[in-house]
Amino acid sequence: MAGSSSAGAAAMEVEDGFKFGLSELSKSVPGGADENLPPVTPSQGFDMESYISNYAGRTRAYRLKHIALRCPALQEEALRMMLHEVQSGQNVQLYKDVLDLCREKDKLGPIEKLRDQSWIDRVQESNDKTLEKLELDLCQHKLNSIKEKVRMGHNDLGHHHYNVGNLNEALKCYVRTRDYGTTTKHQTDMCLNIIKVGIEMNNYSHVVNYINKAEQASTEKLEGPVVGKLRAASGLAHLDSAKYKQAALKFVNMKIEVTEPNNPPTIKNIHPDDLAFNQVIAPQDIAIYGGLCALATFDRAELSSKVIDDVAFKQFLELVPDMRELIFDFYGSRYSSCLALMDKIKGDVSLDMYLGKHVDSLYESIRSRALIQYFTPYASVKMSLMAEAFSTTVDDLQKELAQLIMKKEIKARIDSHNKIVFASHADQEA
Repeated sequence: MAGSSSAGAAAMEVEDGFKFGLSELSKSVPGGADENLPPVTPSQGFDMESYISNYAGRTRAYRLKHIALRCPALQEEALRMMLHEVQSGQNVQLYKDVLDLCREKDKLGPIEKLRDQSWIDRVQESNDKTLEKLELDLCQHKLNSIKEKVRMGHNDLGHHHYNVGNLNEALKCYVRTRDYGTTTKHQTDMCLNIIKVGIEMNNYSHVVNYINKAEQASTEKLEGPVVGKLRAASGLAHLDSAKYKQAALKFVNMKIEVTEPNNPPTIKNIHPDDLAFNQVIAPQDIAIYGGLCALATFDRAELSSKVIDDVAFKQFLELVPDMRELIFDFYGSRYSSCLALMDKIKGDVSLDMYLGKHVDSLYESIRSRALIQYFTPYASVKMSLMAEAFSTTVDDLQKELAQLIMKKEIKARIDSHNKIVFASHADQEA
């Protein structure tokens, strides 16, 4: 009876923490609030099918929705792919939401012809039967008092609710497994399930809460893939609140310390293939999110030690050659090439449903850091030379430098007549 009371309290905690009505839930899911962002033009080489193939599960549909809302040129194709994707699953409400979006955007023809009522009826009937069976199985397990069977019953019920889109019910079921878990793996599995649902609901306070629970639940070192998932989720939470340095520190730290009896600790890299978190983000995303956040916030020493010379993170960077080259160009002071690569990938990274709304802020910070890095070694710099290095005009450069001086990010003064920037304290001239 005590266990039942505890489980009920845990469920109540979830209900209180995740209060979403149906209309609120439809707005809260990833890709649900992107229409206020400006339209995006992807690079000429952007292949939507190849991009979506990096992911699994419902995130594929949400990412396609984000693309449909942000990229007019790809809207019809994205909606068609999203409709096909949703029909391969069990989420009837999401299917109806896609139809509503097609009607709103006047894409893919008349809704009456597009709507597959037989699919809706068939899937809904199957969902109802599955739910009834799982609930009966769980009741039987409780009557038999088989603890592991009860845990698995709650888990199976949670997976079903998640698959059909009942996120609140899924959370309740996952939390109820807590009282029936007997191993560290049971606890981490519970936390990872809740983290995945929390990310989908954009409820990052709960995501962080269960990241902490997962880290504290273990009396032994967590396995590399589990650590990788927790750091990726933590990075997303920091990214969502625009804490870019904290996000970078999580994304680039793809290694763990391994200890064995009678041996000193060793460092083991988390390989991209072992991350297995593509229901949320792909290994390529780790490279892009981590790379851009690091460029926007790390000093040169941090960029060197935590990114460029870090063997573990370099494995992820190898998956995105443009990001790797961009980082190396920035560190090597090849600003024209660096900025050209930034422009090249800007449309594509803006189509990412987690990163998109942060791209302009990150790009502005990276450019400002590049200007500071260029100027710092010198006593004075001719703005014509600096403008050429940054592929801009002298007048526009002067405005950028004036802003940095006002923010006290550069200690300098501008000679507007001779178009020279003088440092407050330096002994070398460019």
